[in-house]
Amino acid sequence: MTPRGHLAAADPVMAGLLERVGEISLDERKQRRRERGAFGALLGSVVSQQLSTKAAATIYARVLALFGDRAPTPAELLAVAPQRLRECGLSGRKVEYVHDLARHVESGELELDRLDELADEDVIAEITAVRGFGRWSAEMFLIFFLGRADVLPLGDLGIRRAVQLAYGLEELPGPQKLTRIAEPWRPERTLACLYLWASLDNTPAA
Repeated sequence: MTPRGHLAAADPVMAGLLERVGEISLDERKQRRRERGAFGALLGSVVSQQLSTKAAATIYARVLALFGDRAPTPAELLAVAPQRLRECGLSGRKVEYVHDLARHVESGELELDRLDELADEDVIAEITAVRGFGRWSAEMFLIFFLGRADVLPLGDLGIRRAVQLAYGLEELPGPQKLTRIAEPWRPERTLACLYLWASLDNTPAA
């Protein structure tokens, strides 16, 4: 059975959502992030925090433009004056975060090349050890860079709102309720999330 078929068979509400949204794929988005590399993907995650998809994409493109429209290496990022990053649209706090990320990678504290070898929770632990990276940012890395199949970002407002609408709930579901609703989706909770985001048309920025 295909992942999409599993979701449709496991949950009638999800089956209706799949029919309404139509075919979607993670492959194109994952390829874009793979081309930028792990560091570029995490850099984009910082940029995206608390911004709309459109605003995040615009600011990230300005940052990449500083490096010839490509993701920088950690050393290249650290060599750029903070003011130039702020001129791209990054807040002072986010500049601090991306510099801390670059320093963690440069020092070897965060070994990006070995993250793909780790279990999901271990990847989350490694990434959240960097200042400015919470669980949500690590989960977006798991979904859109590492391509893990069974990630459920319980703190994502878009997912909670989409579930509220799709399941006719009176209020946004909390973590426990969302976990219960999502149980039948295992081991394809990532794909379910893609459909939930698509139902609201607010998938996190690439």
